[in-house]
Amino acid sequence: MSEQNQLFDDSQVYAPLADRMRPQRIEDYVGQEHLLSKGKPLFQAIEAQKPFSMIFWGPPGTGKTTLARLIANTSNAHFITISAVLAGVKDIRAAVEEAKQYQAQGKQTLLFVDEVHRFNKAQQDAFLPYVENGTVTFIGATTENPSFELNNALLSRARVFVLKNLSNEALKQLLDRAISDTEHGLGNLNLSIEPESADILIQAADGDGRRLLNILELSSELALADNEQSPKINHKILEETLTQSLRRFDKGGEHFYDQISALHKSVRGSDPNAALYWYCRMLDGGCDPLYVARRVVRMASEDIGNADPRGLTMALNAWDVQERLGSPEGELTIAQAILYLACAPKSNAVYSAYNQARKDVSNEPSYEVPMHIRNAPTSLMKDLEYGAGYRYDHNEPDAFSAGQEYFPEQKRPVDYYQPVPRGLEKKIAEKMAWLQQRTDEARRRR
Repeated sequence: MSEQNQLFDDSQVYAPLADRMRPQRIEDYVGQEHLLSKGKPLFQAIEAQKPFSMIFWGPPGTGKTTLARLIANTSNAHFITISAVLAGVKDIRAAVEEAKQYQAQGKQTLLFVDEVHRFNKAQQDAFLPYVENGTVTFIGATTENPSFELNNALLSRARVFVLKNLSNEALKQLLDRAISDTEHGLGNLNLSIEPESADILIQAADGDGRRLLNILELSSELALADNEQSPKINHKILEETLTQSLRRFDKGGEHFYDQISALHKSVRGSDPNAALYWYCRMLDGGCDPLYVARRVVRMASEDIGNADPRGLTMALNAWDVQERLGSPEGELTIAQAILYLACAPKSNAVYSAYNQARKDVSNEPSYEVPMHIRNAPTSLMKDLEYGAGYRYDHNEPDAFSAGQEYFPEQKRPVDYYQPVPRGLEKKIAEKMAWLQQRTDEARRRR
């Protein structure tokens, strides 16, 4: 059997390339310079060999597990790893007992919990006492926002470090190292990669180092089958490997909400091009267009409101088309609505008025409805003077009963709605000012 084929010999213990390429020294760690530069708290803790409890928060493939292992190695700590997906309280207790044995020998234990956000409150609480008394130094890894997914008690005992997507430069460094490394990588294969294909592979990895190495490993197998002596990864090989979109879009996690936020803020900021970009990014990642349509309706009321009421009509129409026709017609009409809203005059007057009124209602007593605007469908109610003194607006000049009060008697009128001087609300403001002038005149005549 050739040396090249030995790499894929099933009789040998197989480890994926991404696992084989885990660095053994902190100097070989790629990326996260904002955490590991000299002088940074995490760098100082590693250099001093005094790790503390911490949480690594970041996207998949950014080196959370690797960094935890390196911290254990540099501090000569016993390393225990458990996955919150598979482990329960029983596994936590077993890990703690193991840590106690090493503690008795004077050795520190680093307990690494992968996907710690999957633990429920009881499971998170189970190892808190052992973090507090020093039995274990806890490191958790999560792709979800810790402030939403982890107990405050746990958060208060661990420092959160945010890991970022690997830059293209870091991915290129990782790619070159994997191809040239003869001990752990693919260096024994005489493998090469065309520069243009390397760029495509890096783009397909989308900031995920593990994904890059997985794609590289699959591509190397195809290249080896194509030419055992001089395997080369080219555009054709990559086309076969990349059979589906590898974009990152977490449908329930932090990236999901970040992209929705980016879309909403682009519309609010009147940037139709950025809004369209983020919309397409969401679709490219597999987001349900109906979810976007629902959010677009929200934007129409929250950020455009009565400055251009047609925006709400367009948003509802786009939602209706998506439900009736599906893709691609529905996606196009949602894009049309997004562009219209981004270009429309902006007003949050409705949104602000609604929130302020809701706040007043929740904080104030339940004032009674004034007698003159109560409904009086029965003779008893009429005898009790329900509706007495009410002026029917359509019988008044300009269909407006100037000076009639509608707020509860115990509450001073509040100008919740403050139209902005843009779009249709400019006209609404003028009409409201005219009505207020009529009301003031009527009150002065009393």
